[in-house]
Amino acid sequence: MGAPALKHDVFQAIADPTRRKVLKLLAHQDMPIVAISKYFPLSRTAINKHLHILSDAGLVSRERIGRETRYKLKPEPLSEVREWLSFFETYWDEKLDLLKNFVENDMNYID
Repeated sequence: MGAPALKHDVFQAIADPTRRKVLKLLAHQDMPIVAISKYFPLSRTAINKHLHILSDAGLVSRERIGRETRYKLKPEPLSEVREWLSFFETYWDEKLDLLKNFVENDMNYID
């Protein structure tokens, strides 16, 4: 028995700019690899590897339609990223509020 297939985590999958661009393309419409490849200076083999990583992370699904395989965005796993980033939104909101208060109070001394 071989080792189980390694699943990619969402953060690793979106770390690559090519994969992020693929996700943006698929957000507009489902596409076959031939159409996706036209947007990149990469071989279809390279794009296929990126699609496999996105698929392993649960970010895309594939469906065989006739002779082609179409890829579709599955954005649900990105909620993990959104939740992680929401902590930092709160952090920056607090820091910006402190800066605003500092600047406003400092401006009162100038008047």
